[in-house]
Amino acid sequence: MRTLILCVLLFGLSACASQGLKQVEVKRMSPEELAKIVPSPVATISLDEIVGMSLGGKTPDEIIAQIKSSQSRYELSTEQTLELSKQGVATRVLTYINESNALAKQNAIADEMNKRAKERVEAEKMLRRERDMANQYFYDPFWGPISPAYRFYRGSRFGWGMRYGYPFGW
Repeated sequence: MRTLILCVLLFGLSACASQGLKQVEVKRMSPEELAKIVPSPVATISLDEIVGMSLGGKTPDEIIAQIKSSQSRYELSTEQTLELSKQGVATRVLTYINESNALAKQNAIADEMNKRAKERVEAEKMLRRERDMANQYFYDPFWGPISPAYRFYRGSRFGWGMRYGYPFGW
């Protein structure tokens, strides 16, 4: 009786044991990788020219249009932004400069993430294909794949894919 209770108790405890959830590995980008991905700012119009345009009487929309047409990007620090504001550059222009730089960074990171996701999907397809090929025990180009259900009848078919003798087990 004791052994029966002990067996039931051990069986019950072993049923409660589990391996737990597998942690998903998150691949993070290092700062060096991020620096390679994010495009460096290129300014074809200097900040002094923007200050000159602002003091010359151009509207913020005209200055923004000129920055857009030249495809200039600036990496401004807070001190630089405050200094440009003190020199007379409109707040809308400074906001556009900061937002366009942030948007360019986000787009570069999103492109890299999409590229990595496509590579992962392709790798998964390749693994599935390899798994499916490994599950086909035998393959003969004339006979076709022989399924696991007929693995005992490996030599039972003869001919060039016409399956002569198949139902009889020859």
